[in-house]
Amino acid sequence: MNPTDLKYTKTHEWAKVEGNIVTFGITEHAQESLGDVVFVELPEEGATVSAGDAYGTVESVKAVSDIVAAVSGKVVEFNQIVIDAPDTLNSDPYGEGWLVKVEADDLKALEDLLSVTEYESFIEEEAH
Repeated sequence: MNPTDLKYTKTHEWAKVEGNIVTFGITEHAQESLGDVVFVELPEEGATVSAGDAYGTVESVKAVSDIVAAVSGKVVEFNQIVIDAPDTLNSDPYGEGWLVKVEADDLKALEDLLSVTEYESFIEEEAH
């Protein structure tokens, strides 16, 4: 269900590391919990984000949720596709539905993230 090459947060975001560029997105579980996504707000290129802090929002028919950064750094790209077609988060959260790419200040924060096995166990614990 969840890709094994990603790191996960307890707030249901994923992070993909390529060198010092980290791509952020929301998980399959997050988009299922949200329901139909109708609006996404993301920072512009050049904005800075801080690990553990909200950097944008996802609005669905059910709720508005903050999106939390996995690492600190500078936004080098944001995904215009999810701005123009927010439902992309529902149909492809791990592919076309990525949110931002961040040039990380320090990759150490990634050590605190969960592996796919740990994340799936966390989801199961949350459900009980």
